[in-house]
Amino acid sequence: MTSWLHLCIDMQRMFFEQTPWQVPWMAPTLDQVGEVAGRFPERTIFTRFKPPAQPEIMPGKWRDYYQKWEMMTGRNLPPELTDVLPFLRKLVPPARIFDKLTYSPWLDGRLHQMLSSEHIDTLVMSGGETDVCVLAAALGAIDHGYGVIILKDAVCSGDDEAHDAALTLLERRFSVQVTISTVEEFLFAS
Repeated sequence: MTSWLHLCIDMQRMFFEQTPWQVPWMAPTLDQVGEVAGRFPERTIFTRFKPPAQPEIMPGKWRDYYQKWEMMTGRNLPPELTDVLPFLRKLVPPARIFDKLTYSPWLDGRLHQMLSSEHIDTLVMSGGETDVCVLAAALGAIDHGYGVIILKDAVCSGDDEAHDAALTLLERRFSVQVTISTVEEFLFAS
């Protein structure tokens, strides 16, 4: 693992604070996420899930999704709630921010192009939610040929069963491409 990068998924205020999308299990992961990002800010990219200003500008079922969650669109959500948590924001720079409109950060090709130009071959993932955006990021990374390390004590979900199922799926079905690790194990091996 000579060329790795920490991809910290959606550790944003809108998922931490009291909103309809709050993820209560985010709080217990903060120390572990902060440990990795704080030790390696120059190797960290924070993704941010950025809702559109209004549902009508999104295609297909995304339009339906944001009609359901209209209170979380740009015209209703204070923009500061889309930022990463303040203690992580202080790491930028050298850490970087990567905005995305969907669960996956891979759709428009920007992330893969950036990582390829930096000769990254492995992504260490933390953040939320394990069974949504982390899963989408991991599957996209696999499709692009990256090795993936999921830090199981630094990922979270609002659904315990789905969290466990996503980790089990990644470990059992993608064992060649994915390693499930703890933060302590990862730091010891780094």
